[in-house]
Amino acid sequence: MAIFGTKKKADALKSTAEVATTAKASGTPVMRTGLHAVIVGPRITEKAALTAETNVYVFDVATTATKRTIAEAINMLYKVMPVSVNVINIPRKRVIVRGKKGMKGGGKKAYVYLKAGDKIEII
Repeated sequence: MAIFGTKKKADALKSTAEVATTAKASGTPVMRTGLHAVIVGPRITEKAALTAETNVYVFDVATTATKRTIAEAINMLYKVMPVSVNVINIPRKRVIVRGKKGMKGGGKKAYVYLKAGDKIEII
């Protein structure tokens, strides 16, 4: 005899459509699925701007993203096929702000290489 009841998996899991609509109404971040969830956004730095001149673009990506899913997401979002993709893990860093210790979140970034004629417009 168990103290805590167990819920069925069907009751415990909501569909992604229900989660998205309830999250938009409540103002909480929307959980994205599929290839749209792979690319978090472009990485806007001085180094990234310099590499963009040589057809290398830098993106922040999800920590679960792979080179293949990143290439598919770039193809779907920007309609260009990458020649290659390099992925780099960014480690977490310890910081002290106003005497309190904390951590800067790490993540993952991807260098996307394109052919000479291709271009990505980042707004």
